[in-house]
Amino acid sequence: MRKTRLYNCHIQSNAKMVEFFKWKMPVEYSGIVEEHNAVRTRVGLFDVSHMGEILISGTQALDLVQYLTPNDASRLNPQKAQYSALTTPEGTFVDDMLVYMRDDTKYLLVVNAANTDKDFEWIQKHQSRFDAEVKNVSDEYTQLALQGPRSVDVLTPLTDLDLEEMKPFRVRQGKVAGEEAMVSRTGYTGEDGFEVYTLSLNPEKIWDSLLEEGQRFQIKPVGLGARDTLRLEACLMLYGNDIDDTTTVLEAGLGWLIKFKKGEFLGRESLMRQKEEGIKKRIAGFEIKGRGIARHDYPVFIEGTEVSKVTSGTFSPYFKKSIGLTYLPVAHTEPGKKIEIGIRGKKVEAEVVTTPFYSRKKA
Repeated sequence: MRKTRLYNCHIQSNAKMVEFFKWKMPVEYSGIVEEHNAVRTRVGLFDVSHMGEILISGTQALDLVQYLTPNDASRLNPQKAQYSALTTPEGTFVDDMLVYMRDDTKYLLVVNAANTDKDFEWIQKHQSRFDAEVKNVSDEYTQLALQGPRSVDVLTPLTDLDLEEMKPFRVRQGKVAGEEAMVSRTGYTGEDGFEVYTLSLNPEKIWDSLLEEGQRFQIKPVGLGARDTLRLEACLMLYGNDIDDTTTVLEAGLGWLIKFKKGEFLGRESLMRQKEEGIKKRIAGFEIKGRGIARHDYPVFIEGTEVSKVTSGTFSPYFKKSIGLTYLPVAHTEPGKKIEIGIRGKKVEAEVVTTPFYSRKKA
């Protein structure tokens, strides 16, 4: 069982620890609902050091990234991050990820914890035609996420960076609580916030400083439980649930990240063909109209016939209703369409709704 460098911080905070893809991680501290609402209304702090980091370097590092991903990494610079994916020749997902350009010859891919080894092997499999080196540097990084409307107020006194001028998906290198770090205005909650990457062997200093500075805003340390409910309210995809190697980028509603004009990439022909022919299914959001909570893998029915399964589902702490995601025939993805969810042997009425369920008010 692996532990992050912040493990002792979680134990001291009386976190409930669970096994998560070979990691010992905090699932909650004070309660999922309380932590969820703290992020929505104030600020929360996450340890996400279990995420994977893969470094691609060399004279053709960009060419390899371009070949592996559907987004256009040539648009990046050292101060800009990009949401992207590793795609198969069929246009489905190996994983989704963030891409950071460190310099002209270095690109850092931040991938899902459960997929780190698989992603690393996938990239290695395709690197031979490029003058590029691939290295799994996950053990070198500690990653923290400070999320919520007061996150900028908490982080500002602790850094030499000008956070006000940082727009979403912008990146800066500087110090946080005296430790060297890369800070990006990104997150997985639907709120404003920052992700802090550090190579420091003393990341506890950053964690403790953020919690101390955040006391005046009633900051909460937040576990994996609320991280999942927050991302679902914002309709952020979860690999293994909402996206995988059986669902294409277009079917997942992420066609905006495909840049066909950039040239060759894995899955380009398949996705181009699917775009021309039209997709037959697409991910859709729904809310339960009856009693019960939709959970992952529960059956989904249209007029009594099972057509799909729930990919993600929960009781929304913010909206206080049961919500979920599923793949439906395209004609049935319009808001207002009726479906049923099989919950404990009973078919419960649900309705397709506009997504995302939650969208923060921007200043």
